[in-house]
This record gives sequence, structure tokens and C-alpha cells, in this order.
Amino acid sequence: MNEEREEPGLSDQYSRASPWPLFVALGLTLSEVGVFIDIFPVAVFGLLLFGGSVAGILTESGYAERPWPALVALGALLGVAGVAVVLWQVPLAEVTLANFGENGILSRALAVVAAGLIMAVAGGVASIMEQSAA
Repeated sequence: MNEEREEPGLSDQYSRASPWPLFVALGLTLSEVGVFIDIFPVAVFGLLLFGGSVAGILTESGYAERPWPALVALGALLGVAGVAVVLWQVPLAEVTLANFGENGILSRALAVVAAGLIMAVAGGVASIMEQSAA
């Protein structure tokens, strides 16, 4: 009798399917919904999920040894993009905590900045902790 090995995966090269594409798609969808509808927590969570998943894909595929530098870089890119939108679209006189909910562009851009800041700090702290544990 010819016995075939049944292993999950797509080919002999890959022994299993990666879960990261699902999380990338979910993170991108949540971030778009949160940013476009102006739901601050959903936008931040979606961007964090998206950035973390991209860092995970880069690590799993071998493009990066650890996910932390990619997480810091993605966070920095988001932070710079959010600040650029604020500087480009919002008059600086309107950038106050009292105007946060009134100006849609300001609250959306601050959601992007917040997600970028959280990502960059999380990646930096995790990298430091990993180095101190080794």
C-alpha cells in the first residue's frame, strides 16, 4: 500500500500556512474603518494590528531576524505621516485638546500618530528587554 504523508501546508518548502495575512487584512480593514469613520480606538487598534502583523510577516519570512526593529520603523513612519498631515491640513491655532473632537482631520491624524508612537515605543522596549535577557 502506498502511504502518503499528510502534512499541512502549501508545498514541500513550506510546512504550514502562515496566519499573518489574515491579521494584516483585519488590521488594515479596522484601521480604515476607524480612520474614515473617525472612531479613534478602532483606528489605533487596527493600525497596531496591521503594524504588528507586518513585522511578524517580515520575521517569519526571514527578511528580519527579530520583529522589533520593523515595529519601530513602522511606528516611526506612521508617526511622521500623522504629524505631516496635521502640519499640512490643520492650522496650528486649532491644534488644542479642546478642538480634538471638533476637527475630523485632527482626530484622525492623532489616531495615526498615537498608533505610531505606541508601536515605536513597544518595539523599542521589547528590543531592550530582549537584549537585557540575553
